[in-house]
Amino acid sequence: MATPQDIEKDAIGLAITQQEPKQEHDGTQNNAELQPTVSRRSAVEYSIFSKSQIRYIVFIASWAGFFSPLSSQIYFPALNTLANDLHVSNSLINLTLTSYMIFQGLSPMFIGDFADKAGRRPAYIVCFVIYIGANIGLALQNNYAALFVLRCMQSAGSSTTIALSSGVVADVATASQRGSYMGFVTAGSLMGPSLGPVIGGLLAQYLGWRAIFWFLVILSASFLVLFLIFFPETARKVVGNGSIPPQKWNMSLINYLHARKAAKEGKEIEEPSDRSPRKIGFPNPLKTLAIVFQKDTSVLLLSNAILFAGFYDVGAAIPSIFHESYHLNDLQIGLCYLPFGIGSTIASIINGKFLDYNYRRLARQHGFPIVKNRHTDLANFPIEKARLQIAFPLLTIGSLAVIAFGWCLQYNVHIAAPTIILFFLGLALTGSFNTVSTLLVDMYPNSAATATASNNFVRCLLGAGATALVVPMIDGMGRGWCFTLVAFVMLGTIPLLLVVIRFGPGWREERRLKQEAAQAEMAAARK
Repeated sequence: MATPQDIEKDAIGLAITQQEPKQEHDGTQNNAELQPTVSRRSAVEYSIFSKSQIRYIVFIASWAGFFSPLSSQIYFPALNTLANDLHVSNSLINLTLTSYMIFQGLSPMFIGDFADKAGRRPAYIVCFVIYIGANIGLALQNNYAALFVLRCMQSAGSSTTIALSSGVVADVATASQRGSYMGFVTAGSLMGPSLGPVIGGLLAQYLGWRAIFWFLVILSASFLVLFLIFFPETARKVVGNGSIPPQKWNMSLINYLHARKAAKEGKEIEEPSDRSPRKIGFPNPLKTLAIVFQKDTSVLLLSNAILFAGFYDVGAAIPSIFHESYHLNDLQIGLCYLPFGIGSTIASIINGKFLDYNYRRLARQHGFPIVKNRHTDLANFPIEKARLQIAFPLLTIGSLAVIAFGWCLQYNVHIAAPTIILFFLGLALTGSFNTVSTLLVDMYPNSAATATASNNFVRCLLGAGATALVVPMIDGMGRGWCFTLVAFVMLGTIPLLLVVIRFGPGWREERRLKQEAAQAEMAAARK
């Protein structure tokens, strides 16, 4: 059974399969001896889950990822009402958005690493217990300080679900399939911007803002019950390709049925040697920071964070501007988010198909083999180009849409114009940063939750700053020039992504060599 150190060779596609038990204590291995392992790995199924089971798993992961943006966006229509009820300014209420995003960036640093070590199910359970408790507190609180602190807890519980969902996709889908499945996972999370404001507007308008949080309690508790019964463990360090049963306490119905079927067929069930909870260790946020400071990933994360900040600038500005310019109530403001969210959801699904198509197109051009349900070594494949080519037209359209949105608001154009623009804005910007998110999972397939946590960390911190600044910027510059500046900053990511396409493969190879050298040193130290 391979140790976690043997498995951590993410970016180069040379991870040692968990079906190699003899390598665990062999301290005499050198780099040359690792190469046959790659061939053996490609000969086994990447995942034993059937296509229908994978779709089901991705659907549940997508549903779990729905709670983070839902919790953020369902709150938007009630911002004005909350400010009045708690007797605070709009700027202070907007700080609860900022704090939410800060914790949205920080908490996955801990839970992402924990999920890669201990499994997806334990990580999900921890997240939802925190989340449900925070929502109960939010429904009962009566002052701004409690609102602020509990929103941080709510974010800590819900935000990691997106990183975990990306990890689930990496567990069950090969690189040639990953674009579509990442699209489906992201579509679930982006239904939040579509449905959240509408639900929040309805609840705030007719039942009061407290009903928003009671609704989240009921929805998340119902999901957790279904999750505990039906969602299988997928983490490759725990169950390999799904053929290794997880610990009994971590078994779902699907895991139990797989184990029973194997027992009936007389198959020998391999028990992983690393079962002790003490070997999991405390989650290490430094692993997330290590990814942040890699050459290629740092450029990718900065680019994605800028796009995400622009996306959130638009969303955070809608309640106050639409209330002031068009005199809308909470429900009407919520309905204005529908085009934004629908465009984002459509983009996730369609963009995933384009990503898979472009991957296959470049694979044919380079004579690169694609074998169904087999691990693919991406060391000699331009995966950066295959993914990022899709982003450029979307990024350009999204930036132009931000400019148009700002000037429509500047001149108080009929509300139909900015709401239509919101659809195209959501469509284009979501497609852009989803492309980058898929590339990160390609580069770190065995630590996808940690890699996605690094993405959350950078983009949420930058997004938090942008959300806090957008209202003062609008007050100081005017709506048109504020969003024009935002759009030009977003367009500045195009040369950054071109740098990744040009130099990314070399940086990836450099990292591979360093990882192999580190493994050789560890092997020598074990002698």
